[in-house]
Amino acid sequence: MAPVLVLYYSRNGSTRQLADAIAQGVEQTGATAWVRTVPALTSYTGDAPPPPPESGPPYVTVDELARCSGLALGSPTRFGNMAAPLKHFLDGTSQQWLSGALINKPACVFTSTSSMHGGQETTLISMMLPLLHHGMVFCGLPYSEPALHETQSGGTPYGVTHVAHNNETRLTAHEKSLCKAQGQRLAELANKLSSSHQEVK
Repeated sequence: MAPVLVLYYSRNGSTRQLADAIAQGVEQTGATAWVRTVPALTSYTGDAPPPPPESGPPYVTVDELARCSGLALGSPTRFGNMAAPLKHFLDGTSQQWLSGALINKPACVFTSTSSMHGGQETTLISMMLPLLHHGMVFCGLPYSEPALHETQSGGTPYGVTHVAHNNETRLTAHEKSLCKAQGQRLAELANKLSSSHQEVK
């Protein structure tokens, strides 16, 4: 099975923490996780490739997006919507849409806000829309996960979340548990869909 792509944008580290925990869940199934990010628009808006980031994961390429077996997409909330750098990357994937590169691959979404009611669910939905246009299969988080009933911080059936009160980037125990469960579910679904596709061939 091709690697699962965990793609995110993060300014203060909270969304990156979610991405890392989801990647752990992916790899607990035996699958490979590619953790990737996108450049900030303030530092890169041209056609030439941006310089590599000074630290953390490398920047994603459209080739990695096309080759992945599943996608976890994450962004901080910006007025109830995904952050512009992530939207900018997705806006440049018309060729992958035309070729159908992502059709029938599973995807999930995740986000972080600085307050409990800071637009988490609308941000998650905003990230779902381009993935549905790409023909991806949405992978939510079922209430069979106990932490989804118990959490007093982040967590929704639409995708995992974090509440960064006072710029707190560390995830709670419930948030970590839900991230790992989301990563496991995404990888398991990617494996099943990949195997099913190979059988059809």
